[in-house]
Amino acid sequence: MNNSTTDTDHGIDKKKFKKDRWPCSPSRVLHIRQIPNDVTEAEVISLGLPFGKVTNLLLLKGKSQAFLEMASEEAAVAMVNYYSAATPLLHSQPVYIQYSNHRELKTDNLPNQAALDGQSIYTACCTLRIDFSKLSSLNVKYNNDKSRDFTRLDLPFGDSQPPMEPSTAAAFGTQNVIFPSYVGAAGFAPAMDFAQGLSVPSVPGAVGSLAITTSSAFGQITMPGATGGPGNSVLLVSNLNSEVITPHGLFILFGVYGDVHRVKIMFKKKENALVQMADASQAQLAISHLNGQRLYGKVLHATLSKYHTVQLPREGQEDQGLTKDYSNSPLHRFKKPGSKNFQNIFPPSATLHLSNIPPSVTVDDLKNLFASTGSTVKAFRFFQKDCKMAFIQLGSVEEAVHALIELHNHDLGENHHLRISFSKSSV
Repeated sequence: MNNSTTDTDHGIDKKKFKKDRWPCSPSRVLHIRQIPNDVTEAEVISLGLPFGKVTNLLLLKGKSQAFLEMASEEAAVAMVNYYSAATPLLHSQPVYIQYSNHRELKTDNLPNQAALDGQSIYTACCTLRIDFSKLSSLNVKYNNDKSRDFTRLDLPFGDSQPPMEPSTAAAFGTQNVIFPSYVGAAGFAPAMDFAQGLSVPSVPGAVGSLAITTSSAFGQITMPGATGGPGNSVLLVSNLNSEVITPHGLFILFGVYGDVHRVKIMFKKKENALVQMADASQAQLAISHLNGQRLYGKVLHATLSKYHTVQLPREGQEDQGLTKDYSNSPLHRFKKPGSKNFQNIFPPSATLHLSNIPPSVTVDDLKNLFASTGSTVKAFRFFQKDCKMAFIQLGSVEEAVHALIELHNHDLGENHHLRISFSKSSV
């Protein structure tokens, strides 16, 4: 009996799926199994965006599978390593990611060079006819349900709407992002080829890789937090170690992925807490990075809450300091538009990036500081051209999470407070 796992295997529950059945060698093409039938291309792509550029996608809804091609093998390895410890969810359903046997996804051999030509939107009706246009370029005047230029987010919605402020439009960048939404026959979807790689620009008030959704009815793109659309920014965080966790600790940890406005640890169930982020996209980003992480010996669970705001206790109400308002905290990382912090958002890792180190602080000083939190220091390196910054590698991801909570904003003297974030690099 052959025990190897092929890319066509699906419907295998987690208990039957063993790591030793993965393809032997890493590949930048990843095979994703057990995806929900109603998942969108954007939601699948969002799994890979935190780790690097996505260059191709093949969605097989009929088989509940997808193939995601990353720009580099390193990005694919980081993605597999991360999700092997924290199973990702799509529509509250766990999906499983492994290396594909394919080394790349081919899009140049699709039938007639048109993946959707001849397909019916509905059974036996509304048949699509797709061919090359005689036009050499497309001039779009408005960004609305009928037309859209993804390189010009400053365009108005219509005659009555003014264009976007230049400073806001600039924050989106001018990348040529073409992101169609397909509504072909059931189980059919073409490969999507992003020739230059897909990366999502930063937006004031949002962070890093934005949560992107597409509307299959209109083929339009929606960026929560960027468009001002509705969305919940309050997270329910559960399975906490009630003996150790504090509102400040959650503020620091979730503050890596957005600006935390309020934190409330439940008075009667202290293993549960509510965390209110600045907007919905930050909430989604925090979920994607922190759900499933180990924190003080327990696996943290993070999901959207049914509440849309965290209420402060009324005057005289017993609270024991479990509810804190951080709306005006100076420790917010993303309050400045265009900050480099937008470009340096990574999943929790054993390697931390340190900054704002004064000249008088030595290697031993920093090693001893991290050791005092119970961390095992595996390696340390100052930046060669800037001794204000350094990398420190600890014994585990959990140790790094604890150290970041304990030491971010630690007073190093000389009016320098230590700044800590997770790093994508190793020492």
